[in-house]
This record gives sequence, C-alpha cells and structure tokens, in this order.
Amino acid sequence: MNNAIQPEFSVSEAVAVFNQIFETATPIITVVGEVANFKISQGKWAFFDLKDTESSVGCFMSVFNLRIGLENGMRVMVSARPQITKWGKFSLTIQAIKPVGEGAIQRAFEILRAKLDSEGLFASERKRRLSAIPEHIGVISSTGAAGYADFIKILDERFGGLKIDVANVQVQGEAAPRQIMAALKYFNESLNPPEVIAILRGGGSRDDLIAFDDEALVRAIASSRIPIITGIGHEIDTTLADLAADVRAATPSNAAQILVPDKREIVADLDGRLKRLILQSSSAISSAEKYVNDDILTMTRELDQIVSDLEMRSKYLNKTLRQLNPRTILNRGYAILRYENGKIVRDRAEKGEILTVETNKIIIETEVKNVHNK
Repeated sequence: MNNAIQPEFSVSEAVAVFNQIFETATPIITVVGEVANFKISQGKWAFFDLKDTESSVGCFMSVFNLRIGLENGMRVMVSARPQITKWGKFSLTIQAIKPVGEGAIQRAFEILRAKLDSEGLFASERKRRLSAIPEHIGVISSTGAAGYADFIKILDERFGGLKIDVANVQVQGEAAPRQIMAALKYFNESLNPPEVIAILRGGGSRDDLIAFDDEALVRAIASSRIPIITGIGHEIDTTLADLAADVRAATPSNAAQILVPDKREIVADLDGRLKRLILQSSSAISSAEKYVNDDILTMTRELDQIVSDLEMRSKYLNKTLRQLNPRTILNRGYAILRYENGKIVRDRAEKGEILTVETNKIIIETEVKNVHNK
C-alpha cells in the first residue's frame, strides 16, 4: 500500500502547476496540422483549431503575429506555447505560423496579395523612379550568400567607386522578416540615407522565400521613404516584397545591372557621340563655307552690276551736262541776252533798254527798238 502523501491543489493552483510543468518541459513546441474553424475576433485576436486525422487542439494568437494569409483547410506549422486556460481547456498560444507545402504556401500568398492589393500597396502610381546613377546604395542581404557576392561583383564591374552600406541580415527563417525590417528602419532614419535600398536574396525553393511574403515586412517596404529595388530568388519567383518594391529585379545580379549602367558602354556611347559631333561640325563648317563663298560671289556680281550701272548713269549725266552747258549751246549758234545788270532776259524787255548779246565769240551791246508778243 502506497502511504505517500498526495499533493492537494485548488483548481487555480492545479492549472498553474500544469502550466509550470509545460513551461519547464516544453516552453515552445512546433506543431504541424490543418487549420479548422478559423475566425478573427474584434479585429485583434485569431482563433482556430489545428487538427490531423485523429486529434484537434485549439489555437490562439494576436492578429499582429498573423503575418500570412490564412484560411480553413491550409496546412501550417506553428511555433507555440502550450498552456491550460483558466477554464481548464488545453490550447496553444501561437507565436509564429507559416504555411507548409506548395499548395498552402501559394494559397497564403494569394490571400495576402488580394488583401494588400485592395489597400493599394502594389499600385503602379506608388512606384518611384530610381536615380540614373546612384552614388550611395544601401544593401540588405546576407553577406555570406552567393547572391550578395554576385551583386557586388557586377556593381564594381559595371561602374565602381560607389558608396555601399550593407546591413547583414538573415534572409531565410523566422527571424528574417524582423531583421530586414530593422535594417529598413535603420536606413530610413539615417542622417545620411542612401539614394536607393537593394533587398537581395539568391535562389531557393518557394519555401525558402516565404520570409518575403511576411505582411509586416511588405508593409515596411511599401512605406519606406527611400526607393527600394528587390532582387529575390530566380526570375520565375515573385514574392509580395517584390510587388511592394518600387522596382523588381529578376535576380541579385539583375538588380546590379538595373541600378548602374556599364561604364564601358557609357564611354563607347560618348565616343560615338563625339565622333558624330565632329562629323556634324565639319559638315556644318563646310556647308557654311560654301554658303559664304556663294554669298560673296553673289554680292560681287551684284556690286559689279551696280558699278556698271553707275558708270553708265555717270556717262549719261556727263553727256546731258555737256549738252546743257551754255558754251555748248552758244557753239550751236544760239546767243544769251542779258540786261545791263547781267541778269538773263527770259520773257520781257522794254523799249529803249540797253541789252548785251553774247554769242560764241563776241558780246554785242544793243538797244531795244521794239518789242512784240509772240
């Protein structure tokens, strides 16, 4: 017969002891199951059951921690704290949740995408243009990843000499969204912020990229005051972070190609432009010279014609002046009749006036005997 003294508890004490046992033995557990009876209460709390073919357990979490799209029938993995409620019901308090399997991941993506799209987070009019050649770039990535190394290599090959600030973060796993958001906050609040932020993550499975479908992270990207370019996964991969960014690159390498031009192409382009400018200038100068020479020739001909016309007019005037010269007139047998005061008699003379008559060779003094009108 067992004579050991059995502990005695009140109901509240028993619940507290059970929860203490849970906290000691299994403070956080991971459970995989199918969502059932999902509902949101007061816009703050999410309730659902997690079940398999044999069992079901109630789950509770804050909507703030529900950062994926969720609906009944989805298979999910939760990180949770087991506990007995004060009503004596066993439940899981969810701290993190993510979809499991391609179907659940895709469905969670579609649900959250529709929600955020309806709020305008992915609207094209929100997108900002990047600097043509940014001098200061902020990078959020895992510095040990191949995608980051490719990005830096191509950036240096294409342009070089840029200021690069790097935030080394996890790009996979439960902690990744929180670390990326912290890096975004750091760059946005910096006294000397970069001109653009590049969020990079190399290729992987769709499950590896699920951190970039985190609702809080997507909202942080959409609200960034600094333009953001994403280079996440492969070309065929699209995350919600890509949709919220100002520019989506297919890969980290493609992000570097978008951010800066190839300096060799710039040099070649400038060289080609310079050659074309020289040719255009030479052609313009040749055309100008031709026009000037043609103008000079035309002006010379016009001046020659003017001089010739003036010479002819001068000859005509000289001839006219010679013909009008009184001496010429006298030589033709005419005479000039003057009063005594020397003025020329034009249309009248008085009887008895003394006049002088000038011919070609002699001057005659005469007295008017009679005057007749014509």
